[in-house]
Amino acid sequence: MKIDFDKTQGLVPVIIQDEQTLEVLMLGYMNQEAWDKTQAEGKVTFFSRSKNRLWTKGEESGNFLFVKETHIDCDNDTILIKATPVGPTCHTGSRSCFKTNYNQNFIFELEQIIKDRYENPSAESYVNTLRKKGLNKIAQKVGEEGVETVIAALNETDVDFVNESSDLIFHLLVLLREKGKTLADIGLNLEGRHKK
Repeated sequence: MKIDFDKTQGLVPVIIQDEQTLEVLMLGYMNQEAWDKTQAEGKVTFFSRSKNRLWTKGEESGNFLFVKETHIDCDNDTILIKATPVGPTCHTGSRSCFKTNYNQNFIFELEQIIKDRYENPSAESYVNTLRKKGLNKIAQKVGEEGVETVIAALNETDVDFVNESSDLIFHLLVLLREKGKTLADIGLNLEGRHKK
């Protein structure tokens, strides 16, 4: 689809969404030149109305928005960009210009923390300790935490159950990383099953 810049006097609104958590990060505007530059470079570039020029998000701060997907709405006059943010998106230092809660999305952040621990191991990291023990130990740990979660569900307090469930999910994330899989792989699999 072609974007209809003429309908909106040369500027169209652009919604930026975190490609992983789906959190709305910001709203900006693009003209044709900003859209072309974004497409060519893979980094979000807006037309700044206050500066009256093209502005690549992160050009001063280094907090770029790397494009993962682009979608144009049904009227061809609004763009949705799913992006990977580097650092906070808002100039105030917040993840989002809308200051939305992040708790529901922390599991995705945790997945990235585990990925970082794999790529940049440190001696004091529990993830690194597990990784050194290998796949069998990590898988065994998931099994242990699964059993402890069942026991907590049947015989212990709600606090114990939540704690054990958290341990289970954390160790499962480590196992997924060890096997080279992600939450997205699980999500796609579950979505595929749901459609059947």
